[in-house]
Amino acid sequence: MKRQKAKSKNSPVVIGVIPARYGSTRLPAKALALIHGKPMIQHVYERCLKAKLLSEVLVATDDRRIFDAVINFGGNAAMTSKSHTSGTDRIGEAVRNIKCDIVVNIQGDEPMIAPGNIDKAIKPLISDKSINVSSLCYKISHYKEINNPNVVKVVMDSNSNALYFSRSVIPFNRDNSSTDHNKHIGLYVYRKDYLMKLIKMKPSRLELTEKLEQLRILESGENIRIIKTNTDSHSVDTLNDLKKIRRLIKL
Repeated sequence: MKRQKAKSKNSPVVIGVIPARYGSTRLPAKALALIHGKPMIQHVYERCLKAKLLSEVLVATDDRRIFDAVINFGGNAAMTSKSHTSGTDRIGEAVRNIKCDIVVNIQGDEPMIAPGNIDKAIKPLISDKSINVSSLCYKISHYKEINNPNVVKVVMDSNSNALYFSRSVIPFNRDNSSTDHNKHIGLYVYRKDYLMKLIKMKPSRLELTEKLEQLRILESGENIRIIKTNTDSHSVDTLNDLKKIRRLIKL
């Protein structure tokens, strides 16, 4: 499993990094939670290997238990500082000395992540050199998700660049007209040189208000290209989420 995909000479080197910390407020040690006999981090890793545009996959962790688990199932792992307050900082440390062009921040608590979604998010940075950051969204179909502050919403401009992300309902539908609400899927693709700049920026005002790190990028004046997908992604934040995922993942 510890392999790097062959690339043509002119293809960019794209590394997928899965930040995974041991401490979690709502579900401690969730990266190692077993789903049909495999730790959750292994499910995420194996699905990432199916993405066609990733050259390599790496787990960046602050805990030796996660590091050992990844090595034991044949994956690549790197130990990082325990002081990081975000996954972005963690992946930044992990790739600092790795020669690559594009870095994909892949959430470690999404064991059903669609490999096709990873490829969709990467493609804009390959086709357009002016794009430094991209991410994904999914059309919300249920009003409970629209009003759920744990479901982050995003609105875009006519060029598919993010205008704003919020835990509130955006856009607010004053006249009850037909409108779309889009859930932000927290997978980020960065050019490596931009990522190195990002991790040096201080948290921004709106970021601290909404507790959404991606707002730092928008407040700094950088665009985030948003790609729509028809495949949702399910994260594991609580024990109930874990039980649901165990039912959804087929043996």
